[in-house]
Amino acid sequence: MIAMIARLSAARKLPRPVVVLTGASSGIGRATALAFAHEGAHLVLAARGRDGLEAVSQECQRAGARVLVVPTDVTDIKAMRALASAAVERFGGIDVWINNVGTGAVGAYDITPMESHRRVIETNLIGHMNGAYAVLLHFRRRRRGTLINMISSGGWAPAPYAAAYTASKFGLVGFSDALRAELKDLPDVHVCDVYPSFADTPGLSHGANYTGKKLRAPPPLVDPRSIADTLVAVARWPRRTTGVGILAWPARVAHALAPGLTGRLVVGAADRALRHADAVPMTDGNLFEPSKGHAIDGGMRTANQTFSAVTAGVGALVALTAVGLGVLWSRSRPER
Repeated sequence: MIAMIARLSAARKLPRPVVVLTGASSGIGRATALAFAHEGAHLVLAARGRDGLEAVSQECQRAGARVLVVPTDVTDIKAMRALASAAVERFGGIDVWINNVGTGAVGAYDITPMESHRRVIETNLIGHMNGAYAVLLHFRRRRRGTLINMISSGGWAPAPYAAAYTASKFGLVGFSDALRAELKDLPDVHVCDVYPSFADTPGLSHGANYTGKKLRAPPPLVDPRSIADTLVAVARWPRRTTGVGILAWPARVAHALAPGLTGRLVVGAADRALRHADAVPMTDGNLFEPSKGHAIDGGMRTANQTFSAVTAGVGALVALTAVGLGVLWSRSRPER
């Protein structure tokens, strides 16, 4: 049986696919680059900063991958087209394109600068749209290819104090759905969405923070390497929607059943956390310049926050309890 499973897995393994990955210099992107390198993929790595990309490239080459580094700002459609052209010129084609770039601005909506809101939308939403625009014509010509949009569970449930981030992720859900409808006559061209819950990456510290307080993501935190493994699996077996993390699907269900209650629960938890957090300077983070750190991990997990079976079970129980309370509360409300 084990031998048969191994043969089936090998049969579905992509034969040295060409993978274009944006946001490759840190966090989930860096972990994903390494995961594909160990699978034998040819990699085209993109981010704004060359230093971080070169460091990742060296690691991937040590794992046996061939790598092309292309510093790219995803908000620039000309740069994204150039990225696609460079990949085709170097490796002869593109099999998988992963729109992984993401950033955020945390703070009350009317306190956060409007130019920061705009930059979040340009990066998270327009950046993904630019990536799709750059690669889909190539996929149409070859009549095959996989586009993966990294959306996050923020596309299913709103994040208070991150309104632009929420808008960008909700927008991506509709964008992917629209593309899938347009591409229905190309069964071997896939548009896949991945929805991780909070991960232990540097992303929160890299983004803009207008709260004046130190930010920490709530546990249980997903190891970015498990998200990377999921992306490899989706590239091999394309799926429309994939959630990652024990709270990804419960969060979706909870918001769908009782959006008002779940919103109040989330903002209440955020308010309590901010009241007890240490004071820090406000910052634009990486909105307008490349990130300064290039680690995979954010260092927010501790020994008692590690994503273990016990932690996962407790997290699921809390989430499902919230869902149940939401249903009961919504049904008990008098009609207006």
